[in-house]
Parts: sequence; structure tokens; C-alpha cells
Amino acid sequence: MSILKAISCKSGAVSRLLILCSLCFCQSAVIADGSVIDKVYHPYVQPEEREIEFRSIVENNSDANDGDARVYRLGYGQSFTDRWFGEVYLIGAENDDQGFRLEAYELEALWQITEQGEYSADWGMLFELEKEHSEDVMELSAALLIEREWRRWTGTANIYGAYEFGDDIDNEFETALVMQGRYRYSRELEPAVEMYLGEDTKGLGPVMMGSWPLGGRRQLRWEGGIIFGLDSDTADQTLRVLFEYEF
Repeated sequence: MSILKAISCKSGAVSRLLILCSLCFCQSAVIADGSVIDKVYHPYVQPEEREIEFRSIVENNSDANDGDARVYRLGYGQSFTDRWFGEVYLIGAENDDQGFRLEAYELEALWQITEQGEYSADWGMLFELEKEHSEDVMELSAALLIEREWRRWTGTANIYGAYEFGDDIDNEFETALVMQGRYRYSRELEPAVEMYLGEDTKGLGPVMMGSWPLGGRRQLRWEGGIIFGLDSDTADQTLRVLFEYEF
């Protein structure tokens, strides 16, 4: 906590940190398994929250021999304390040459480190463990989650480190950087811009999101966007969609 307080005591320190992280990862990010385009995580936990989540990623790549690639995630999560949230996922995939198949399982834990508004930026950590269904491949990852508000604007950064290991893969360490700038126009509609950086991913594009109250604690959160590839290694367009029912 003393480190966070020291960082937060100077105006603009978090902004400079995010810029520095961006520059470093543009040069050194290493993602061996392809696209890192997915969900942007925020460093918050709601007490006594439960959710069912579905999200889908569709890659449209004119250079791919097997056509469009599609990945689906179905998860159930709940908060265990006011600082910890856990979720379990089933991950499926398909493309134009192969039908739908179960690809992997994933366990996820989110730790809210600071109270919202306690410092100039809010901090959290994300931990993930993924196991391939049909191969001896596992991935253990952690991400630093940083978020700061400027009036009606919100900036978020997810800084990842991951280690892949198993008999069916060469053990390797990977990194990634994900950033989002979001304008809080209303609860139902928040336009945003997202950037994804990795060795095999350089993407940028618009995203829309919002939430619809359903009474009591219940609400439906949604996100949808299209990320455009900025180099030849990234899919031409990646469509990402998320629906999250909270109760």
C-alpha cells in the first residue's frame, strides 16, 4: 500500500506510468499463440455479486487458410468477499474448416487492491489458470489492472504476464498490454476505444458498452466492438461481443 500511496501522491504520476508501459510493451510484448484481443478487465469487486457471462471473438482474416476463427466463453462467477471475485469458464472454438469443439477450461480470480477513489488511480490484480482440453498445455497468468477517471472519461490498462507449459508445448513466458479509453455518456451507452499489443497482435478499434437495470441487483451488461489489425500478423477485423447477467 505504501508504494501505491507514493505513486498517487504526485499529480499525473499514473498517467506517466501508463504511457511508459505503453512504450515498453510496444517494443517488447511477446505473445506466441496469436491474438490477445478479448475482454478489458476493471479492478473492482461488488460484494455478494453473482454473474453468468457469455463472450465471443470472431476473427476475419483474409490470409487465413481455414477461414474465420471463432472463440466462445461461457462462465459463472461470484464474489467471495468485498475484495475477491472468482469465475470458471468453458471455452469453445470453431472455424470454417472445423466444427464447434471444446477447447479449454479456465479458472479466474480478481483481487481489488484499493478502494475506488482511494488514490488517483484504482488498482487490482487478475489471476488465470487455463488448461487445454485435448492437449497437455496449461497457462498461468497474472495481470496488473489500473484504472483512472478524468471527469466523464475513464482510462484502463491491463498489463499481463503469462507462462505456458506442458508436454505438448515449448515452455515460454508471454506478455501483453491492453488499454481502453471510455466516455461515460450514460449508464446505457458508453463509447470507448481499445488497443491491444502483443508480438502477434497490434489492434485498435471502437467499442460500445452499457448496462440495463432489471430490478433489484439484477442487470444486463453488454459490450460490442470491432478491432482493426494494424499489421500483417493481426486479423483484418476482430469482432468481440460480451453479455453479462448480474444478479
